[in-house]
Amino acid sequence: MRRLDNGAPLRDAMRASGLSVPRLAAKTKEVDPAGKGISAAYVGFIVGQGETAREECSDRAAQLIAAALDKGLEQLFETVLFTLRESTSTSRSQSRESQKPLPEQLMKQTELARFLRKSMSWIDKQIQDTQHLESDDPAKFPVLYAGRSRRFDPQQVLDYLGSKRKANAA
Repeated sequence: MRRLDNGAPLRDAMRASGLSVPRLAAKTKEVDPAGKGISAAYVGFIVGQGETAREECSDRAAQLIAAALDKGLEQLFETVLFTLRESTSTSRSQSRESQKPLPEQLMKQTELARFLRKSMSWIDKQIQDTQHLESDDPAKFPVLYAGRSRRFDPQQVLDYLGSKRKANAA
């Protein structure tokens, strides 16, 4: 599920119910038939609005949060549609919005992390794991340096991830 409007309806419902993140997490435990609920950290990722906020969450988490807030699921979340297509790029979920084309310019690490829906530390690890390779080796994570700043060509990164996936599948 994908939260609506960057989580604004979630935060509004929390304010209206007088619930904080820890109290909402506790309430998910109360409404969960299994009695487990979801953690305060996961609730924080789902309802947050900073760099650590997540646009997507599991169906179960969305259902528990909606039930805990006594709201309809469709008031807070939208269903994510999965599309499968032949591509070397990572398959990604899409909402009803049209897919954005790749940018024509190089990206900063924060932009690439947002584009790939990965963390900055994940990118750092990819670079670190392949830094011992020669610069023209196709197994090396594609990074360009502009002075001390890292820049990334999103198409090169997607090609790298596609070839890495094929190598792991073989």
